[in-house]
Amino acid sequence: MKVVKKTSEYTIYQRGDKRYAVQDANKRQVNGEEKVRILVEEGLLTVSVAAAPEPEPEVEEAAEEVAEEAAAEEAPAEEEAPAAEEAAEEEKDK
Repeated sequence: MKVVKKTSEYTIYQRGDKRYAVQDANKRQVNGEEKVRILVEEGLLTVSVAAAPEPEPEVEEAAEEVAEEAAAEEAPAEEEAPAAEEAAEEEKDK
């Protein structure tokens, strides 16, 4: 392994497969988010942020269908109300 940078806090090595290894001052390996943070600070690694996943269109379509069905169920109820009023008026006339 080749030493890329050595500081009082850590040492960065480049391995034979062109990846990096980081050791702290106690000669213990640094891994995970801390390793990524160190490599980004030194300019040896660039991190890209993943794009937020788009919502599934099927869910939206299903919600629209449910709304349409609910509207269809309410519409006959509204039509029945005037018919009931007319029937009540006819009974009063009798």
